[in-house]
Amino acid sequence: MEEPVPAPARRALAVAAAVLLAAAAGCSSGGGHAAKTPAGHGSAPAAAGDAAQPAPAAIVTGPGPKSSYDVQPQPAPGSCHYRYTADKQPLPDPNCTPGAISPAVTQDTVKDTICKPGGYTSTIRPPANLTGKEKAENAKSYGYTGPMGDAEYDHLISLQLGGDPNDARNLWVQPPSPGHVPGKGPNNPKDSVETHLHTAICKGQVTLAAVQQAIATDWTTAEVKLGIKSGGAPTAEADADGD
Repeated sequence: MEEPVPAPARRALAVAAAVLLAAAAGCSSGGGHAAKTPAGHGSAPAAAGDAAQPAPAAIVTGPGPKSSYDVQPQPAPGSCHYRYTADKQPLPDPNCTPGAISPAVTQDTVKDTICKPGGYTSTIRPPANLTGKEKAENAKSYGYTGPMGDAEYDHLISLQLGGDPNDARNLWVQPPSPGHVPGKGPNNPKDSVETHLHTAICKGQVTLAAVQQAIATDWTTAEVKLGIKSGGAPTAEADADGD
């Protein structure tokens, strides 16, 4: 006959058994240290450096061509700041002038708009007496103090590339490029870039959207990025259909 186990010993054995059972349950469920993944969140976080590069911001769409235009308010004086490339070509402030496109010009409508024989931009361009007022205020926005006749009130995405005609986000006072002779008016190699890009669109060599993104990002590199030219600094030449 077995000797009865004293009560204190029975309690100790019960506690030990409970501990062993809890440990076994913990092992079978993964150790009990990780919280359950909520439904719909089963993917593990990407390792550092695996995240995709952010896509370029979508270009906003402006109001488009109108039968008559109103003077548009400009950014606050001194709130915009020019940027310059390594070879001193001017670029706009992306916070003030990110570019804006016209809803009338799409890939499906290029043949009836920007590629229309006989020209298109002259039919939608705001009048000079209106843009002159905007230019004076935009010069204050950018802190431009040079001769107004030497600066161009420029559509960042030009009209011949489907830019919006009078959205303030698509217009900036573009200062002279290197090599400018004071008093001789604007010397703007950006115009020739725009003409080359316009020709490429109308020949079906590049898409409208790709051109608009490239010119809005950096007009000095747009041709190279799109494979239209191999490299070299832009040079001024006649602009076939205006900006």
